[in-house]
Amino acid sequence: MFAIVQAGGRQEKVIPGTVVIVDHVDVEPGAAFMFDQVLLVEQADGAVVVGAPFVKGATVTGVVEAQTQGKKIRVTKYKRRKQYRRAQGHRTQQTRVKVTAINA
Repeated sequence: MFAIVQAGGRQEKVIPGTVVIVDHVDVEPGAAFMFDQVLLVEQADGAVVVGAPFVKGATVTGVVEAQTQGKKIRVTKYKRRKQYRRAQGHRTQQTRVKVTAINA
């Protein structure tokens, strides 16, 4: 059984027991979290339900494991022959969610 959810503008395939990293959600670690934008659900008997755009009444529940930061990226500016160089780093705030159940 799996589902495809929309989180932070991206689509993630989730299976109960897996950990999904999504954009930052203001929820404390250990608290319950629910994905309500479910695009597709495969049920235990193999039947696939596709939403238009979302599956009605379907949710995916999970528990927030941690608030983390993503990989550091470097942003640089450069103008040739002008001795102009600027560098800046950035790390995206992320939330790790462990999926517990798919409610279709």
